[in-house]
This record gives sequence, structure tokens and C-alpha cells, in this order.
Amino acid sequence: MAPAPAPASALPSWTFGGFGSLGAVRSSEKQADFTANPLNPGQAGHSHEWSTAVDSRFGVQLGAQFDRNWSAVVQVVSERRLLDSWQPKVEWANIKYQATPDLSLRIGRIALPLFVTADYRKAGYALPWVRPPVELYGTLPISSSDGIDASYRWQLGGIKNVTQLLYGRTEIDVSRAFRAKASDLTGISNTASIGALSVRASLLSADLRINYGKEFFNAFRHFGRYGERLANRYDASERRVSMVSLGFNYDPGDWFLMGEAGRINTRSFLGDKTAMYLSGGYRIGAFTPYLVAGKVHANTPTRVRGIPMRGLRPQAAERARRLNGGLNAWLSMISVQDTVAAGLRWDVAPSVALKMQYDRVRPHGGTSGTLINVQPGFRSGQAFGVSSVVVDFVF
Repeated sequence: MAPAPAPASALPSWTFGGFGSLGAVRSSEKQADFTANPLNPGQAGHSHEWSTAVDSRFGVQLGAQFDRNWSAVVQVVSERRLLDSWQPKVEWANIKYQATPDLSLRIGRIALPLFVTADYRKAGYALPWVRPPVELYGTLPISSSDGIDASYRWQLGGIKNVTQLLYGRTEIDVSRAFRAKASDLTGISNTASIGALSVRASLLSADLRINYGKEFFNAFRHFGRYGERLANRYDASERRVSMVSLGFNYDPGDWFLMGEAGRINTRSFLGDKTAMYLSGGYRIGAFTPYLVAGKVHANTPTRVRGIPMRGLRPQAAERARRLNGGLNAWLSMISVQDTVAAGLRWDVAPSVALKMQYDRVRPHGGTSGTLINVQPGFRSGQAFGVSSVVVDFVF
């Protein structure tokens, strides 16, 4: 949804449009809440029988073409968030300079070019499914950063390429006491297209700082070298994190096949994970039945022995037991999960689509998978069902 160049005689020109999703979700898992990403409370399952918070959103976009070289875009999105409810947020706000027909530069708030659907992941109408697969897209719920980027179009034989370099920063409030800041965010992405096939490879890296857990891990340091080792391994207050992804989309018109894989390394209690999905669908007139299979795997332990308690005095042993329990509670939130889903998209009008989807989700490995608000009665390893219906539209 970018402003298109206009004839010189019509400049400056303005465009306005928007998109929205009205959805409802039911989860059969009543000891936790299903959510599309960890920055959304979800509230489907334990909190409510049916929830409209998982997939519903509304966005508007204003674009301007000032002359042949300069343009700008602003996109504002309202969706359910952990802290500020449905308060609208500026998703994009950048100025673009078309230096040459092949080279463009931007400054401002820019979409992160990490996934295949990076440029339209918020616009449900542009997606074949109810939502992007949570196993992969939930690993990095941040979708934009403040900074600069450069995009260069080039061709190798019959393959068209767009290479993008970016630098920026971003921050999010996960809770009242949990703020995460990513600075020195650098990345490179290349999208290659030939015929009906497009492939995107991306790499991002950033300095992550969070104001949560520092005192908790400092308490480990009072237990000698074992506690020091655990604190150094899992404290996330200052880490260099990275993520790499590779995805493809083959869409000749009557059907589509797409898939992605990604790995994130946080080197902390937030976990190192590998996630992937594969999806395909077939278009029959206005109807598109589709299938999705997704998986996320932890590359680090989801449970550790913690501080050795042998030889500790009773008071110290009790403190060590609580610290070990707290650490393992955090590690159990590193997602290990498999999902298979079937859905149907019905394009009821040129700008309106009705989608229905059923997911069979199985968190395992002693973890709660991508679930949040986990209750004491939750049992890892048990599959549950998620039923979703959504109306997507654009204007």
C-alpha cells in the first residue's frame, strides 16, 4: 500500500485508503489464552469463550507524491495491545527520495523487511489465511523501526532483485514493568522474483536492552560460580540478538504454495528458536480452501537444574529453590509447538473476504508454546482446537 507515482502535471498528489479485520476466535484450551503474538492479550480460551481481540484491527494510510523524486506515507493502525487497549499507533511514517529509477532512500518509521508478508502483514485482506502462522511470526512481533533504509533494484539474467539495507531503533512496552529497547538495529534483505516465484532472505541484528529481571539474576550471583554462570547465560538486560529468515511464495494464479523458516538468537531467558511453516491453497472461483502446517522448536533448554542446593543452609537452599523455580517458569515460555490448520477464504465482494479457519495446536516439551496467561492447571503436550472467523476488507 504505497503511493503510486503521478504525472508531473498532477503533482503534488494525495492518496487515502485503509483496511480492517473483524474477527472472533474460540479456543478449547481453558487453562491459557490463545494469541496471535505475545504483544496481544488474545483472551481466547481462559479469559473468554470467544474473543475479538486476536485478529481484529483497523488501519488507514495517507500517501503523498510531491514531485518525481519525493514522496511520503503515514499508516496508523488500531489493534488490541497488552497495555494501551485499542489506542491507534503509527505503524509507518516515512519520507522517500527516489534518487534514481533503481535506488530509493527512506527516513522515518519503516516496515521491517523480515518476512515474506512484511509489507502487508497487518492488512488481513492481503493474506490467504486468517492470520500469519503464529509459530514463526510470533517470534518477532515487532513490525517496524525508526531509522533509514536504502533499496536498490537490479537484475541477474531473468531474475529481478530488490536489495534493502536498513539501520534504526525501536522500543516496546510489554507490560508496566517490562520495556524492551532495540538499538543499533541493522539488517539486509533481498527479494528475488522470476515469473510466479518470489524468494526473500533477510538478516537482522540489534542491541537489546530490557528493564526486567535484572534484580532476579543479580540474586543468582550470590551463589558462587554456578549462580554467576546462570546469570550470565540468561540475563537479557543487555544482549546482541539476531534473526535470519528465508521464505518463498509461488502463485501462478489458480493456486499458491508458500513457506518460510527463521531462527532467532537472543542468548537469554527469552530463548533461541527455529520456526517454520508451509502452506498451500487452490482457488475455485471466489473460494480458496487452504492448509497450513507450522512448527517452532527451542534451540536452548526449556528447563535447567539451576543452582546446586547440596550443602546449602536451609534459608539459602529455600532461596535457591525459589530462584530455580522462577528461572524454569520463564524457560517454559520458550515456545515448542506444532500446528496444523485448514481454512476457507470466500471473496464475497471485490474488497471483502470472509475467512474461516480451524487450528489444531499442540504445545509440548514442557512449554506453554505460544499461549499466554497460563494457569496452574495447564498441561503441556495436550492438543487443543482454535476456531476462527474473520471478515477482512480494504477501501
